[in-house]
Amino acid sequence: MLTLCGFAASNYHNKVKFALLEKGVPFEEELAWVGATDMAASPLGKVPYLKTHQGVMCESAVMLEYIEQQYPQSPLLPADPFAASKVRELALFLDLHLELVARNLYAEAFFGGKVSDSVKEKTAAQLEKNIAAFAQLAQFSPFVAGETMTLADCAAVAHLPLVAGATKLVFGRDFLAGLPVREYLKHMGERPHMQKVNADRKANMEMMLARMKAK
Repeated sequence: MLTLCGFAASNYHNKVKFALLEKGVPFEEELAWVGATDMAASPLGKVPYLKTHQGVMCESAVMLEYIEQQYPQSPLLPADPFAASKVRELALFLDLHLELVARNLYAEAFFGGKVSDSVKEKTAAQLEKNIAAFAQLAQFSPFVAGETMTLADCAAVAHLPLVAGATKLVFGRDFLAGLPVREYLKHMGERPHMQKVNADRKANMEMMLARMKAK
């Protein structure tokens, strides 16, 4: 039995969780807040990390690759090497070039903090450039990489709502509005496993905010 350690308000936790659910892989969840992780399992103190019968691993992209190879049922990568690489390319864009850049805005967008004007300006310019590049790769037909659901969708459903929400709250406009993201997320939200992920995320978000207030 796999154990996914982290918390359900985390988009990277949910990226892995959604893949496990869609593939029908049995797993348990273990609550691990940032700052209260097993440092031997995740040396940078990040979540999620995954406990397996062979040992523990961190980094969500690595977990997805392990899950795909260890549990080949309901594949989330195409069999063709080039097509699989294009899926990985999209997932990497979503992780590094969209979500990680937008993360500079989260303190102000979601947690009552303040981001400097210089950081906002730099982040806005980088996001505009990166989203235009992402638009050249994404298909949304109906899935982000084409006609079938892939690992890229696991990243997209976790990250795109945060990018859209953060830019709208900080800059007054959704930087993803030029892409069919709203329709895509509505389509993905009809999947039962996505509904479970979203319900767990909302419940855990309330717990996380209460925990932050109590500190």
